[in-house]
Amino acid sequence: MANTLIENKLKLLPEQPGCYLMKDVNGSVIYVGKSKNLKNRVRSYFKSRQYGRRAELVEEIRDFDIITVSTDKEAFLLEITLIKKYQPYYNVQLKQGTGYPYIEITNERDPQTKLTSIVRKDGGYYFGPYPNVYAAQATLKFIQKVFPLRRCNGFQKRPCLYYHMGQCLGACFKEVPKAEYDRQIQKIKRFLNGDIASVKSDLTQQMEKAAENLEFERAAEIRDQLHYIEETVEKQKIISNDHTQRDIFNFYVDKSWMSVQIFFLRQAKLLRRETRMFALTDEKDPEDAFQTFIVQFYGQRNRVLPKEVLVPEGLDNDALSEILHVSVRTPKRGQKKDLLGMAKDNAKLKLDDKFRLLELGNRKTKGAQKEIFDALGLPYGHIIESFDHSHIQGADPVSALVVFKDGEPDKNAYRKYKLRGEVEHQNMADELRNTREVVRRRYSRLLKEHKKMPDLILMDGGQIQMEAAEDVLRNELNLMIPVAGMVKDDHHRTNHLLKGDPTRGESFKLIPMDPKSEGFYLMTRIQDEVHRFAITFHRKTHAKNALSSKLDSIKGIGPKSRTKLLRKFGSLKKIKEASVEELQAAGLTITQAQAVKLSL
Repeated sequence: MANTLIENKLKLLPEQPGCYLMKDVNGSVIYVGKSKNLKNRVRSYFKSRQYGRRAELVEEIRDFDIITVSTDKEAFLLEITLIKKYQPYYNVQLKQGTGYPYIEITNERDPQTKLTSIVRKDGGYYFGPYPNVYAAQATLKFIQKVFPLRRCNGFQKRPCLYYHMGQCLGACFKEVPKAEYDRQIQKIKRFLNGDIASVKSDLTQQMEKAAENLEFERAAEIRDQLHYIEETVEKQKIISNDHTQRDIFNFYVDKSWMSVQIFFLRQAKLLRRETRMFALTDEKDPEDAFQTFIVQFYGQRNRVLPKEVLVPEGLDNDALSEILHVSVRTPKRGQKKDLLGMAKDNAKLKLDDKFRLLELGNRKTKGAQKEIFDALGLPYGHIIESFDHSHIQGADPVSALVVFKDGEPDKNAYRKYKLRGEVEHQNMADELRNTREVVRRRYSRLLKEHKKMPDLILMDGGQIQMEAAEDVLRNELNLMIPVAGMVKDDHHRTNHLLKGDPTRGESFKLIPMDPKSEGFYLMTRIQDEVHRFAITFHRKTHAKNALSSKLDSIKGIGPKSRTKLLRKFGSLKKIKEASVEELQAAGLTITQAQAVKLSL
């Protein structure tokens, strides 16, 4: 239901293209959209009945802003910019990076081929990504054997081992003509772009020549290389008549969800495919959401644009082409149109499978999280954060933070904290100091970086830890984030939530949770996860500090030498097992290495 502020602003909306920014109670932007007619689109959120994810969004909206532009294309461009800036919760958010390796031909005087996970604008040639790391490694080895460039570190006045093996052109001891490198690079590019026939012809001639010269081992090696091409490079079915690099996008919408299927055509073959599914916030114009998805998709790190992108009808191909700087087309007939249809069929199939699991998954994740918020008398929130501390009799105190988003752990958001206080035996006052320190550090940083606050903080402890956290939040940082405790019984089993805020005159009270409920399971899972994360971090910290302390006691070993040993060996056991020569190889002098061997 729209509040008075929203009702008044709805009356002033213009009938122009532009973008709208929906905001929650904290003033954070939770959704960015665009429309050809701002008045009609924004009013539709509040003047008609909503379902699914859009209903969730409308329930959280407390204000909105608009930005008008001249054309729908400008609105599209602005929407992409605003999504990147605000990262709204209800917009499609794609993870950064593909995790797939590329084969790179470096842009150097003496170029080389190598695997890389980062695509830079450095003038090099990048091929991939390769979804199978082992296939990428095998392909690279083949290229380095058949089309050698440079495999050594450069000029060293003598030929390297690879030169003697025929896998390096000799930059190690001579100046290789640039024309020779260029010829090899052209062959590599043709090979990676699918021109297998010429490579096979060259190798066949080399094999026959080696056999004629009675070089049977060399002939056998070339025969194995031909076999590799036939088994690995040519095993995929040719599905296109040309070798243009293409990405094919299509989508299917049902029950407020969109499924997107992407086909990657390389070397005239379907190299791989990806499926992405997400709940739609604006069902009335799924084409807009689909266009935004495509632009975001290529905005990810390591995404290499193809020569051509194929999309279904109904999109603004000119706008997409202008943004992506590649040709964006909609085929009308033939094989490419059939591939678009196949992509849509696959998108539908994946979404149908998703619905079979969605209900059960929601009950165990979002439903479980809703039970916790309902038990505390709070409106549903998306993000829960929880802290735990760990130390051994006051030594090496640390704290850990885990984050659960809609009932599932968000491990990329986990954080570790080395606490500043260290005493011989920690007491309750020190526990409180630890709580105050980590809460202050966490949320003062979020404030400084203008990042979204959690909807609930669960403390792994009782009333005293809650009081410390609430005091820092309310009195120091002026934040109203709800805080609750996870309380254990006499058998050290979690069985209650603890609620209360003395800073606002609320007394503490225990709230029982049904042990058979999904909410109870989620609460214990959060507590187990934060405890595990804190203990694991503390063990690593304590072991490292114990090793450093042991090394510090050795005469002649200072901070620099200690760092060299830690980087090289990593553990006291491995340092003990190392020989004097290995210790010297790590950067120690003979005297230091002998001192370490005698002391450990």
